[in-house]
Amino acid sequence: MTDTTTAPAEHAAETDAAAGGAPFVEVPALADDDAALFAGDTGVLPYEARRALALVLQRRYLSAAAHPGEWKALLAHQNVLASRCHDLFVELVVDRDYEIAYKRQVREAGLSIPVLLKDEPYKRVETLLMLFARNRFRQEQGAGERAAHVDAEELVDYALGFLAADETNLAARRREVDNAIATLVREHVLDEVAEGRYRVQPVVEILLPVERLRELTAWLRSPSAEPPTAADHDDETEPVDEDEESRA
Repeated sequence: MTDTTTAPAEHAAETDAAAGGAPFVEVPALADDDAALFAGDTGVLPYEARRALALVLQRRYLSAAAHPGEWKALLAHQNVLASRCHDLFVELVVDRDYEIAYKRQVREAGLSIPVLLKDEPYKRVETLLMLFARNRFRQEQGAGERAAHVDAEELVDYALGFLAADETNLAARRREVDNAIATLVREHVLDEVAEGRYRVQPVVEILLPVERLRELTAWLRSPSAEPPTAADHDDETEPVDEDEESRA
């Protein structure tokens, strides 16, 4: 004898369709539990998108070249990640031309905003090296080159060229330049490709846009002048890190 018993779900669908309504559609189970990355995890973003958000908050910038997976996830979830940043009064800036994403502090008149990012302008020597690197980047870009490189000795010679005429402690100044190079490497403005040779990263264009060059040049020519602050240039802000207070 053939079993003609209709399964409850199928019978409900047939009954509903016969009554003129649409058949029930099976809804797939939510994958929240599968997306959990650790005990008690209530996040809803996939792993790569979470990494993208964390790296943007942790570093001065996130680049497609250094983190292709996270960059792709950032673009796919850009609206959600921007919203998460806005919840912290931080703006997510995505430059698709240079394939770079970075953050800046929201400042709005009339709002009392807890500031998560502190103003931390580059030191004088660091700014000198960035100006040199930026000029080299522009020159190579204008010549149609895909990458721009600088050598350590070029950077040292350029920075030492701004010393006062009566400067005598050259060893200390050289250490200062070496420390500045190390800072720019750590922050991925420069990437060391061989010993004493560095590739200039496109982020230098964002950190030193065209409109800033005149004021920076005036500052560098006047040792007694106050450095330009990040209050007017929010892309130079960093997360507050008590361990790095000594850098300021």
